[in-house]
Amino acid sequence: MATTNPLLSLKDLGQSVWIDDLRRAWLTDGTLSRLIALDGVTGVTSNPAILAKAITETDDYAAAIAGLAGSRLTARDLYETLVIADIQAAADLLLDIHRTTARTDGYVSLEVSPRLAHDCDATVAEGRRLWEAVARPNLMIKVPATEAGLPAVRKLIAAGVNVNVTLLFSVSRYTAVAEAWIAGLEDRIQSGGDPGSLPVSAASFFLSRIDSFVDRQLDAIGSPDAQALRGQAAIASARLAYEQYERLIRTPRWRSLAAAGALPQRLLWASTSTKDDAYRDVRYVEALIAPETINTMPTTTLAAFRDHGQAAVRIAEDLDTARALPGLLAALGIELDDVARRLEAEGVQKFLEPYEQLLAALGRGIAASADGSSNAARRSAR
Repeated sequence: MATTNPLLSLKDLGQSVWIDDLRRAWLTDGTLSRLIALDGVTGVTSNPAILAKAITETDDYAAAIAGLAGSRLTARDLYETLVIADIQAAADLLLDIHRTTARTDGYVSLEVSPRLAHDCDATVAEGRRLWEAVARPNLMIKVPATEAGLPAVRKLIAAGVNVNVTLLFSVSRYTAVAEAWIAGLEDRIQSGGDPGSLPVSAASFFLSRIDSFVDRQLDAIGSPDAQALRGQAAIASARLAYEQYERLIRTPRWRSLAAAGALPQRLLWASTSTKDDAYRDVRYVEALIAPETINTMPTTTLAAFRDHGQAAVRIAEDLDTARALPGLLAALGIELDDVARRLEAEGVQKFLEPYEQLLAALGRGIAASADGSSNAARRSAR
């Protein structure tokens, strides 16, 4: 008897499965097509760290880099040339899903430069430029949910750009992101934008990083009360964010936008690989299955859930515990909004460092090509 793939059951429960990885080989050897066909993957997320790893740790891009060796591109131009080609190819593979789901699904995300995380105007300019360069209706421009990112989200939505708002670590910041999204839609409608093609958005709530940070603080406290709270912060925060989402879509303000053709901004569970071996490896999938959500999984988590995941809607379990948790942590001196601010800053840095390292490597490749050695250029870019 054939075994049912638990990943395929998530669609029936209203949750989309996206893959949190992208590399050129997946587009040429059929890997992404198989993930779509066999595992029900309906979207792709990327970030500067993922893309830098793909370019520097594989030979997938050697031929492309060699072919561009004499083109006088800057390191950033070379990076974008390589990445945009991958994003376009992935978007094309997902285009049928995008069409058959009436624009609800089938997206691939491309992040603005992490150098711009605290510059609203530059983020908007780069977001619009990348949107036009990729030229695919199922692209989402990723924008970090920093203080500068929030008004950028509103402006990009108003300009008709699909946006994936990333690096969310708290319910309060999610609420601010949802406000930016709604205000951007209102701006677009008021400026005469076509209601039939309003932009689509996702709000990416990061999970395992919350637990890793909070658990370290609880371990440092060391008391029985502190130890009893280990491993609860991320899932509790996500459940409270989803509760806020459900309130939001019942408001007259949202219903007015929905009547005009707007689609909900879905919560996207990110950072879903388990960092602590004491925890079940699919805990950030199983605990947060819910209608109108997305779970983007790295390949290891996807494989684990395929193997032994248990698909059932659990988002509303232990809500009373989730509501009580912020107060219990605060009593121990751990404020979740403070944790979120720290994690946001760390998250920007974790994207910035590999991005800068990649640009430096590509710059060395360009310099090597100027000496007439395409082989040296390929080696320098790795």
